[in-house]
Parts: sequence; structure tokens; C-alpha cells
Amino acid sequence: MPILPTIFTSSGAIDEAGTRRVLEYVIASGASAVVFPGLASEYDTLTLEERLQMTARLGEWIGGRLPFVVGASATTPEEALACAQAGAAAGAVSAMVLTPKAYAGDTVAMARFYRELHAASGLAIMVQNAPAPMGIGMPLPAVAELARTVEGIRYVKEEAAPSGQRITQLGELAGGALDAVFGGAGARYVIDELARGSQGTMPASEITELHVRMHRDWVEGREQAARDLFEQTLPLLSMQANFRWRLTKAVLQRRGLIESTYTRAAGPELDRFDLQELDALLARLRARELIAF
Repeated sequence: MPILPTIFTSSGAIDEAGTRRVLEYVIASGASAVVFPGLASEYDTLTLEERLQMTARLGEWIGGRLPFVVGASATTPEEALACAQAGAAAGAVSAMVLTPKAYAGDTVAMARFYRELHAASGLAIMVQNAPAPMGIGMPLPAVAELARTVEGIRYVKEEAAPSGQRITQLGELAGGALDAVFGGAGARYVIDELARGSQGTMPASEITELHVRMHRDWVEGREQAARDLFEQTLPLLSMQANFRWRLTKAVLQRRGLIESTYTRAAGPELDRFDLQELDALLARLRARELIAF
């Protein structure tokens, strides 16, 4: 379930046409669902108005062709509710929401927040449990308690390290209170996560067809094929861990899907040596006929 990036023009405005081209590529690649906006969408650089507008656009463009998970993480409960309700209006099936920092250590307030969000939007809730500074790295017993006490919480995206161990532990603690637990961290630990009971992963979108193929190989019993593909993609994913949005957009640009790699989020730029390495990694994937340009 890839996170769709927000594509910008060279001047920093949202490029709706470019964003839609990436969406169509994700759908054509066979993704099980699409998520927007998440951290890989640079959601914290978007205004509330931009988020609501793009959520509506995504609903129109998707048109029910695959499930849509709306990202509703926000700095205030009111904004989170507005984003979740916009997702519901756009046809989303679930809202992915970070554990609010304001409620760290207060499980009663945290439960009330998610309960009200579910009631007001009607969406199934996916708790995104990420480490600081993005999230609060909520202890797993507290996550399991949330799942047991808030009926609307059906899923968890577990990203605190080590994610594999935590997915195992959360499954044991929550029991049947959750329908599924998903991994994150750019799919850099996806094989370990799948082996431990994760139902899938939520990476960035630049090699969606490879992640789809890897997941399908795993669930259909072709473990060695899944592991081989994981090993072939890991150098690129390791590079993505350093450059995040910029790496994703550099790949999407090289694949002819977007025009500008403009990124609002702060972070290191790729220099000429990084770009040479990126081209070498992509050339190896292309030579093995794993991706097309």
C-alpha cells in the first residue's frame, strides 16, 4: 500500500497532473491500496486547504478502482477530524492517524481522541505508531489497550524499531482486537515483517511494481523469490533512507512520471556522486528487467 507523494512544480506549487501520473502508475502496478497523505507525501508541509483539496482530487481520480487510505495526522484534533471527514467524503475506507504527541502518556485521552475521530468520520482507524520525532513511539501494551477499548481501531502501522519484533509482540498483545498490522520504514525490513505476521507494507512509491511482486511472491509461497527481489532492491531502499522524498522524486523523474523533483521538506540534497550512484542502481534493476523506463 504505497504512500503517494505530493508532486510540486519547480516553483513549489502542487502539480496535480504529475501527482495523478504517479497515482496511475501505482494503480497499474497492482497496488492493493493507496495512502495519501503520509510522511512520504510531505504532509506536514501542506496547508490544511491543500490537504483537503488533494484528498478530494484523489477520490475523484481513484474512482473506486482500489481502496484509498486517507492520512489524517495533524497538529490539532480539529484538523485531524477535518482530514478524516474529507477522506470519507472522497471514498476512503480508512484513516491513518499518528498517535498525537499532546496525549503522550495519557491513554484515556488518546482513546477518546480516536473514538471521536471514528464516530465523526465513520472510517476504520489505522493507528500509526512511529518513533520520535515523527511520533511518540507508544509502548505496545498501550497500543494493544487502545485496540481493545476503541472499537473503530482496526489496524496499526508499526514503525518503531525493531519493527519485526514489535509486530510479533503487538499481535500477541492485541489478539483478535486488530484486523491487521502493517509495516513501514520504506519496506527496508519487509521480509522480516511479513514473516512475523504483517499483512503488508506501506513504502514510498518509486518501485511499486517490485514491492507488489515481492509481496505476491511471499503470500503465494515463493519465499526464495521474494527474498531474492528484496535483496536486489535493498541498495536503492538504503539510499532512500538517507534522501527520502528527494530520492523518490529523482527516481520518478527518471522514469518519466514527473517533471520537477521540487521538495518542500527539509533534508539532504543528492550531489552529483549520489546521482551517479542512483543511476547505477537503476541501471542494474533495468538490466535484470525488473523495472522499465
